[in-house]
Amino acid sequence: MEKKILTQAGLEKLENELNELKINGRKDIAQKIKEAREQGDLSENAEYDAAKEEQRHMEARIAELEAILKNVAVVDTEEIDEDAVNVGHSVKVFNENRGIEQTYHIVGSSEANALKGLISNESPIGKALLGHRVGDSVTAEAPVGEIRFRILDIQRT
Repeated sequence: MEKKILTQAGLEKLENELNELKINGRKDIAQKIKEAREQGDLSENAEYDAAKEEQRHMEARIAELEAILKNVAVVDTEEIDEDAVNVGHSVKVFNENRGIEQTYHIVGSSEANALKGLISNESPIGKALLGHRVGDSVTAEAPVGEIRFRILDIQRT
């Protein structure tokens, strides 16, 4: 099984989410199930069904988080080359297709959130940027077609 790459911040976020679900999430669901059971007949109890469904989703997320955390590689941003794009870097680029500057934060796939500018090292743009330096021109093969970038700045995040 391939290791999931995470930044230290991403690791801490997943660990915190797992702890929150295990401690408070399970307690809250147990209370909801208990209250629904006290209402009587479970065969027609929508609140009981909803609580059990919520419990299934939460337990699935717990299992997913545990699987990720068992097979994780944390990127030590202190040890990576600051001059080349890598996981844990913030990259300012000029998008030649659109004529605008953009900033991407390169993270592991478990941390990615395109709406927040967090792109995975496994995404087409992330893969294309990895290893390049300030001034390099990079072409990414994205689902929307070819995107051309020029790297303007690289910062450790």
